[in-house]
Amino acid sequence: MESRHLSVHIDRPVSEVYAFASDPANLPRWAPGLGSAVVHEAGAWYVETAEGRVKVTFAPPNEYGILDHEVVTPSGDTVYVPLRAIADGLATEVVFTLRRTPGMTDAEFERDTGLVKHDLLLLKQVLEA
Repeated sequence: MESRHLSVHIDRPVSEVYAFASDPANLPRWAPGLGSAVVHEAGAWYVETAEGRVKVTFAPPNEYGILDHEVVTPSGDTVYVPLRAIADGLATEVVFTLRRTPGMTDAEFERDTGLVKHDLLLLKQVLEA
């Protein structure tokens, strides 16, 4: 399986970046590629996407900047998304690991790379504003 590590440097403390990015309610502000509306029901988070409703579950709160999450697609597939907020002095590096799924074409992998880069830059813009 092929992976790409995509990152952005954010001029904010890791605690602020982690607090914002770990809150699923903030997803539409920085990850619009995932979906537009977020709903919290019965202790779970759901995002409305073009393909239907997906369930998003983040790693439990932690002091290590681990923002890993699972996305359960409308078809029932589970996609694991590694994501880290790493302290860099008074700033933060956010690293997203994009994994190529079986059967994904080169064009689809490049498209997803572009979408993740866009979302990371939007996270930077929102937090540095």
